[in-house]
Amino acid sequence: MTKMLSLALFLFPGYHLGAWRLPDAVPELDLTIEHYVRAAKLAEEAKLDAIFFEDQAAVRRSNDILAGDTYGAANPRSIHFDPTMVLPALAMVTTHLGLAATSTTTFNDPYNLARRFSTLDFLSHGRAGWNLVTSFNEDEAQNFGLDAHLAHAARYARASEFVDVVTGLWESWEKGAITRDKKTGSYFDIEKMHFLQHAGEHFTVRGPLTTGRSPQVRPVIFQAGSSEPGRELAARTADVVFTLQSDIVEAKAFRDDIRARAVRFGRNPEKIKILVGMTPIVGTTDEDARELAARMMALIPDDLALSNLKPLAGGVDFREFDLNAPVPELPESNAGKSHREAIMSVSRDQNLSVIETARYFAEGSYLKMIGSPASIADTMQEWREAGACDGFLAVPTHYPTGVEDFTGLVVPELQRRGAFRTEYTGAHLRDHLGLTKYDQTPTADDGQS
Repeated sequence: MTKMLSLALFLFPGYHLGAWRLPDAVPELDLTIEHYVRAAKLAEEAKLDAIFFEDQAAVRRSNDILAGDTYGAANPRSIHFDPTMVLPALAMVTTHLGLAATSTTTFNDPYNLARRFSTLDFLSHGRAGWNLVTSFNEDEAQNFGLDAHLAHAARYARASEFVDVVTGLWESWEKGAITRDKKTGSYFDIEKMHFLQHAGEHFTVRGPLTTGRSPQVRPVIFQAGSSEPGRELAARTADVVFTLQSDIVEAKAFRDDIRARAVRFGRNPEKIKILVGMTPIVGTTDEDARELAARMMALIPDDLALSNLKPLAGGVDFREFDLNAPVPELPESNAGKSHREAIMSVSRDQNLSVIETARYFAEGSYLKMIGSPASIADTMQEWREAGACDGFLAVPTHYPTGVEDFTGLVVPELQRRGAFRTEYTGAHLRDHLGLTKYDQTPTADDGQS
């Protein structure tokens, strides 16, 4: 029996550092709501689980700009809206598509974040998702009163307590607590409203939320992290885990590891989904797709590719290395661990030099799938059937063509094969993904964390 895929669209303006220069590309996507609306409608027409947005609260490489390296730092990945402000607009023009956005635990407070995503869950009638990150962009610290990023371990300790506060706040109202009884004059049942009264190392939060119990109760929690504390936090708290994997064997090992950890936390591993990030480059034929990939690659200056790699590796300047030699062992840093490991893994597994590795990540950090719709569908099914993932986070190179090609060509091919839905069968994002539902009495195999 064909295994069904989970599919989300990751819309990231300027993701491919050359594709935005194509004649048919619309780089104005980054600050134009009409384009976001059309992309969301295309995703919903394709019956995707969700549309997803990342966030960074700083211009990339601000320290290098101050030092005069304006060319390498001034790239399109720096420009985008606050995604939590975009999602309510998209909720009004879609009916089933999940709506997810990144919001960092390092530079937010749990009460405000819990309230924000609970509000989105109401506005979307149960389609909200929160991507929990601890921030890897060290420039962000200087926008929040810090000279340097918090230490990696400290960020995860804060995040662990943060998510407990958020989920506690989401559950601070019981089902049916808000009565609005005009006859008796009772607006809500005080016995079904609970104060959290959290007092921890990082936060003191009374609660409850002012929003009541949202449709999903807990908006879907997404997370991406490959370090030891990242995997532990994901296995304990996440519903969906994004991962940077380029090798099918290593991807299966990652999925197996997260699922085993989830069991240790008393969770059902079937209720935690692993999505591999992939960048589809689609052509009528495989040769057409390769030609498109080469044309987009030619639009990325080498200096920009090398400059882009620096923050991903925690500040390592690759221009100091032999550009035609393999990537050396990179030092540990206080930035995110996933990208550091991915850089070394991609270089090793694909036998890439420093400059080739820089070009790879200038195209985007995720697995590249280059080919016809049938070829890309073959690869996606191969990964799913091998147990390497539960689905994919598709990151098109540009808008609109990249989005149109994935939603209008690749997804229909998967649907023809029975590998992806042709209609939505539920109302909530948790329904689409097959996750634990919190607005009902949990069954023994629901495995709530």
